[in-house]
Amino acid sequence: MTTMSTAAHAAPSRGGPLVRLWRGRAEDAPWVRPAFLGLLAVTTALYLWNLSASGYANSFYSAAVQAGGESWKAFFFGSLDAANAITVDKPPAALWPMALSVRLFGLGSWQILVPEVLMGVATVAVLYAAVRRRFGAGAGLIAGAVLALTPVAALMFRFNNPDALLALLMTVAVYCVLRALEQEKGAAKWLVWAGVAFGFAFLAKTLQAFLILPPLALVYGVCAPGAIGRRIGRLALAGLAMIVSAGWWVALVELWPAASRPYVGGSQNNSFLELTFGYNGLGRINGNETGSVGGGGRGGGQGGGWGETGIGRMFNDSIGGQISWLLPAALILLVAGLVVTWRAPRTDTARSAFLVWGGSLLITLAVFSFMAGIFHEYYTVALAPYLAALVGMGAAVLWEERTRWLASAALAVTVAATAVWGWTLLGRTPDWLPWLRWTVLVAGSVAALGLLFAGRIDRRLGLAVAGLGLAAGLAGPFAYTLETLGSGHQGSIVTAGPAGGAMGGRGPGGGMRMFEGGAFPGGQGGQMPGGQGQGQGQGGQMPGGQGGQGGQMPGGQGQAQGGQGGQMPGGTPPQGMPQGMSRGEGGPGGGGGGMGGLLNGASVGTEAEAALLADADDYTWVAATVGAQNAASYQLATEKPVMAIGGFNGSDPSPTLAQFKQYVAEGKIHYFIGGSESGTGESATGTGEDGGGRMGGGGGPGGGNSEISTWVSETFEKVTIGGATFYDLTQEK
Repeated sequence: MTTMSTAAHAAPSRGGPLVRLWRGRAEDAPWVRPAFLGLLAVTTALYLWNLSASGYANSFYSAAVQAGGESWKAFFFGSLDAANAITVDKPPAALWPMALSVRLFGLGSWQILVPEVLMGVATVAVLYAAVRRRFGAGAGLIAGAVLALTPVAALMFRFNNPDALLALLMTVAVYCVLRALEQEKGAAKWLVWAGVAFGFAFLAKTLQAFLILPPLALVYGVCAPGAIGRRIGRLALAGLAMIVSAGWWVALVELWPAASRPYVGGSQNNSFLELTFGYNGLGRINGNETGSVGGGGRGGGQGGGWGETGIGRMFNDSIGGQISWLLPAALILLVAGLVVTWRAPRTDTARSAFLVWGGSLLITLAVFSFMAGIFHEYYTVALAPYLAALVGMGAAVLWEERTRWLASAALAVTVAATAVWGWTLLGRTPDWLPWLRWTVLVAGSVAALGLLFAGRIDRRLGLAVAGLGLAAGLAGPFAYTLETLGSGHQGSIVTAGPAGGAMGGRGPGGGMRMFEGGAFPGGQGGQMPGGQGQGQGQGGQMPGGQGGQGGQMPGGQGQAQGGQGGQMPGGTPPQGMPQGMSRGEGGPGGGGGGMGGLLNGASVGTEAEAALLADADDYTWVAATVGAQNAASYQLATEKPVMAIGGFNGSDPSPTLAQFKQYVAEGKIHYFIGGSESGTGESATGTGEDGGGRMGGGGGPGGGNSEISTWVSETFEKVTIGGATFYDLTQEK
């Protein structure tokens, strides 16, 4: 086998810094470095375009970023508010870059989301570097382009969930392991850096960071140069680096006196270890997630609250358009790459690369396909770097082997399968760019036929045919990516591509997903998780949509009346936000209506904002409300701490009724915010309110959310401010 290998230790180029930056390595062709810089420039421009349309994106994390920008203690713990009542339900590493940006440049959409864009560009750069070292610049460019144009990657590298940092650190970890596999000298250093990357990835999204540890450790242990004892010793050293880089924060949180730190959101016993191995750990696999919004999937391909599980999950109507465009190609090319390199020596770095990237893809694919707990389409961004690397590497290897009939046939099959699958995916949105579907199929078929004879035709003609095949394979995901970039995405569940490209399409808020029968996970029909009544929305309309009654919100005891679906009240947008956008959530259709609550924030009008800001400095929290998304909306509007009772789902047992009463007695909380009185959508916390004035409720084991709501309604006078129910906790009845 001959591959487009480049020297690991190249002589530096002559000239000044700018010349060297543009020219790159002396032995590279003149087009290599400009092409790489062009890839990064185009990726940056695409990801920055229309960025502010997403506003605060996921207001849950944006509130924590705002808090971290105000308080170093909130920064360290990942608190939802600067007064440190409760944390987000993840460790805080993914929040740190955004919080530093906000601390430096102030609160705004760009200040929060630009760090995510930079992570995406960095991931493309690291992937290119990893692939080109062994397979050449062409392979690296293909891999980088595939990653940049994967729809779910374009979504999540412009969004403020932890997945962007996780994808970057996983790519860095693979790069470091591949460097360690190249030679015995210096391997320990690269393995230590891989361990550090894994450790900080754990501090971004806990145990998901460790999914690819087994294949990477196994490949290094078997395929690395040197004696077996040294290999095992270096792996142990890398493990130690991983434990230290993740464990320092975990140890501090666990040893810190609970009374002087925020409650660990998502846990039921105020323990980060419980959160790690429960709600964010084994619960994601088996579906037993205490404090979750409910509903795990059932194995064996049967439907569940989070969609069907099984081998076809990544290809179904909900997920296929997010990630699977080139997944068949990646799997075919993985097999082809292993066949071509099968007889190579034990330490062959090309085969090791296929094993590392392929093992990472397969193990992540298996876990995502069969996990029964909470699963969202955007999780699949973790697959994108592995898939892209295999496409670039496999294409390069088969192109070099194209004079062999089996290699040219494999190239043809890969392109044909990609074209047929792209045709199938585009058929799921038949009214969106209908011409593209057939263009992809025809161009892919022509390219596949030409590639059968790639080794027997002129090189330039062969390159043209290969380029046509690549264009056909990327046309679908590129179109989905452009559609994604042109839309704002807000809330907790977002999807890429056109409406209808995922189950339920992209609804108000830029990507809300509904399940069977219009239900949310664990709900019935239009009912929200934990609710006691049925929603009355028509035609699968979201709660709070125009003309219908919204489904009951989490833990509520009654039905909230639907407002004007997606209509935003007037208000001054924050810096960096488009005109006409609510300060509370940001984004066309974001917040508002009955969707304020579990999955999206409420819209905060000017009257409510003014009331909260009046005498705000006299209180630790200007308000308290059930659920983190509700609290986040008011906090982002006022930039003052708002207590999220019960954390994200409103189900965490924090604070207890006794703690809340003490806070009120000490004058630390000004208002309790209930539900919407008028249903206009100005404020919709989603707590609901029945005839008895009971709000919120639910709570996890030992939780006091219902008790708090009942005590507030019985003790304090309620007032309506801009359509929202407020209770002044300084004025008893």
